[in-house]
Amino acid sequence: MHELVRTSIVRGSDIIIWHFVRVICFVDKVIVAPNSLRLLSLVTALLSSLTLAQLPTVTDTVHNVTYIGTSTVPGIEKFLNIPYGKDTSGQRRFTSPEPTYLPSGTVYNATTPGPVCPQPTSGGFAFFTNLTESDLSEDCLRLKVARPTELKDGEKLPVMVWIYGGGLFSGHINERTNEPDALILQSVANGLPVVFVAMNYRLNIFGFALSEVLRDSKDLNVGLKDQRLALEWVQENIQFFGGDPDRVTIFGQSSGALSVSLQILAYGGAFGAPFHGAIIESTALEPTSTSNLTIDSFNAVANLTGCDTFGNPQGPETLSCLRQLPMETLLNVTIVQHDSTADSNDGDIYLPTVDGDFLPLASSELARRGMFVKMPVIIGWTKDDATLFTPSDKTAHEFLNIFYPDLNETTVETLLELYPAEDFAPNPAANLSVEFYRSAQVFRDIIMSCPSFLLGHAMAEKFFNDSDDTFDSSSSNSTVPPVFLYEFNQTIHTPFLESIGLPGLGVIHTSELPYVYANFETYNITGVIRPTVSDFALLEQVSRSWTTFVNTGVPSLTDKDTLQDWKGSYQRPGAGMLDASLYVIGGPNAGISTLEGEGSNEAVAIQKLKERCEFLNRDDIIEQLKY
Repeated sequence: MHELVRTSIVRGSDIIIWHFVRVICFVDKVIVAPNSLRLLSLVTALLSSLTLAQLPTVTDTVHNVTYIGTSTVPGIEKFLNIPYGKDTSGQRRFTSPEPTYLPSGTVYNATTPGPVCPQPTSGGFAFFTNLTESDLSEDCLRLKVARPTELKDGEKLPVMVWIYGGGLFSGHINERTNEPDALILQSVANGLPVVFVAMNYRLNIFGFALSEVLRDSKDLNVGLKDQRLALEWVQENIQFFGGDPDRVTIFGQSSGALSVSLQILAYGGAFGAPFHGAIIESTALEPTSTSNLTIDSFNAVANLTGCDTFGNPQGPETLSCLRQLPMETLLNVTIVQHDSTADSNDGDIYLPTVDGDFLPLASSELARRGMFVKMPVIIGWTKDDATLFTPSDKTAHEFLNIFYPDLNETTVETLLELYPAEDFAPNPAANLSVEFYRSAQVFRDIIMSCPSFLLGHAMAEKFFNDSDDTFDSSSSNSTVPPVFLYEFNQTIHTPFLESIGLPGLGVIHTSELPYVYANFETYNITGVIRPTVSDFALLEQVSRSWTTFVNTGVPSLTDKDTLQDWKGSYQRPGAGMLDASLYVIGGPNAGISTLEGEGSNEAVAIQKLKERCEFLNRDDIIEQLKY
């Protein structure tokens, strides 16, 4: 109970302070008066008396719940910290999420950010949002909704649902670099507006614990199930916020993109999907996801906490012990164990597992068999997507042996032949060797590029094999499947990276996000980033292409300020996985390109993607890569 609640709401130059004195049943910013018409009348009277500015308000007429939002940016309304799942602490730790419902008559204060799921509070670049321990809670299944102001009565806009990245170890919806304000404003300026949603979901051991006891109770992959529950919330509730539940596109980057792919593959496609399109940025499917990384990590945490003294780290007593630990204790041990493995992997050690339920088979097998839901997709990566994670003191041979120990020596030698040292040049000014760039290219293709072709081709074939489908969208009547592959080749990060002693890394992982979110200002906290005229032009085109895709199922329209002439990557049925086109976004060789030969541009052709991915996407190599 709170005796006094003070919430500041800023809209333009107006500041409104609510003073609700001695609200009897105030729970986590929820004003609950299900049995008190007098209190509800008081709240309503107080709200109606706020004459300096009109607060954005949404009413769920089905459940009789009113959400009071905020507007700090002209043209944008936000509703923050909306609960979609129950508290996951105590006996609910490690278990599948349960939906939560606000009592009828609730007036919910959705004006301030809420808690985030357990994760490290330090690390990352200076422009990221800082967290404190007080921000962390296992009662974290919250989401936010943002929309354009002045929606017409009954208007239903298409919806973008963001799934954040962070290696399934960190990430949250309060991250300032992922604020949707500018993205939404660009969509409005382009005449194709959208509603935006983002959800918290459980991470690290809290979301991806791998225990045989949890397998028996169907409580594996609960972080993915959190996402699914949030998407079901969108289906049930987004209409009240002006969104169209029949036009929902999910998008994510890095492990958020992996999550998007796995939501497409969920349940082998048997139950459909609570969304209708997907954008997958820098990780389609993840090698090592069927390895022992996650079970070894779980067992190691059990050991470090003393919870495996029962003789079996996978047993029920160990799991019960882990559930009884304070959140802070379990989190701190999980972080220590994670950091201790940093030299032997890319940091992704809490990975989704084949559970016979949410993921009935390995992700590559689900893709091969067409066991997923058909929908328009954008899939891509950045030109130098792996440099940020590639060790600079290892040869390519050493790197492969350390990061992918299940590759046999014949495979390693073949890869070194496919990526010969003479294809790469050192950067003496950055103190980066040929072997660094060689390793980074192999690394990028293993985890980013080649799995993207695998999933993209599988999706295209599913469209082609559906004989009664003409692949219509609202703006295109075409027989080319709506599968759009890209490589991003421009970045604003270089001056910042140089300022912190990381020169020579190129178009790194996350480089597309400032353009997608149309947000350069947040990244310039250090004052060193200097976007060019070209960057600003690309910002408009990229952000508008993403929201155009959400509206129409295609990213390129001739009468809109989008990336132009971006066509589907697979033009004919029966084409090989690598008989595809790739759209280069930004840089000196922008535009559509085949992978080699006629129609290819230099930026794509020199990567030898066709021959390299043909090898890496072989069934026997995928088996060694463990996905």
